[in-house]
Amino acid sequence: MGLGKFLIKRTIQGVIVIWGVVTITFFLRFLTPGDPVSALTPPDAGPEVRERMAENLGLNDPIHIQYADYITDLLMLDLGTSMRTGRSASIMILARLPATLELALAATIISMIIAIPLGVISARRRHQKSDYAATMFSLLGISTPNFWLGIMLIILVAVVVGPIPTGGRDVSFWEATVMLFLEANPRGFGNWAIHIFLPAITLGTYFTALLTRLTRSGMLEELGKTYVEATRAKGLPETLVLYKHVLRNTLIPIITVLGLQLGTLIGGAVITEEVFSWPGIGSFLIQQIAYRDWVLIQGILIVIGVGFVVINIIVDAMYAKLNPKVVTE
Repeated sequence: MGLGKFLIKRTIQGVIVIWGVVTITFFLRFLTPGDPVSALTPPDAGPEVRERMAENLGLNDPIHIQYADYITDLLMLDLGTSMRTGRSASIMILARLPATLELALAATIISMIIAIPLGVISARRRHQKSDYAATMFSLLGISTPNFWLGIMLIILVAVVVGPIPTGGRDVSFWEATVMLFLEANPRGFGNWAIHIFLPAITLGTYFTALLTRLTRSGMLEELGKTYVEATRAKGLPETLVLYKHVLRNTLIPIITVLGLQLGTLIGGAVITEEVFSWPGIGSFLIQQIAYRDWVLIQGILIVIGVGFVVINIIVDAMYAKLNPKVVTE
């Protein structure tokens, strides 16, 4: 099987997964308690008002008609209209999406900067104090809930250490970039970085711990191979052996996990965004659940699902490029 056929196969599988996400998300509205009409009308509204509201929202049609109409709209890239505001759901969700992507990418970068060197040191000094410390850090990071860590960081860092912002943001990454290149003003990046610091640490802690353990196990496996002894016998410095040869061969599974976890971070940013009032789709989803605005709820879940599938396909393509054996298996 060639690379093109491999990617076509993965894309077809991704489309099937997205269809499943769309279908499950659509029918969840009929299984969950609560009525959108009750949430959108005053408590003293009469039956005629409620009936008119349901008719305007298309809630009186049979389920299969509503499902067919919804799939048709999605094929035209239309996520519908918000039940509460009457605005386009696509525009409202896309306005929030960059903030979530910024947070997920910042968390991923911080995780890589911390985890990969820590994993290398842990593998190089196996069964020493630094190895035990890295293992303990990994266990704590994996087992610590994000919401608790976020609250603790707000209390310990923002309140005790100094005036670090604990919620929201003043400028986006794009706005900071425009300020830097058009106005030669670097303060935008500083403002953006100080606002995203605590949320990125909170979101990336679990990933950091996971990546540390993955790097350590991969390094230990590679260090036991014959080519490592051969490179050492040639007189190459230990640092060059570790980072140029051993770590390079360890990066293939790490890249795979990076891509998969990036999709997980996008979906898992809901709690972190709510704790830090970050204006992404996670906190937006919590708000719409309270309003029973199922058009926006469905749209957000579909965007998260599509993002996860697209990232997986990109990771599969990168993995197939790095390891051609995957295509033939």
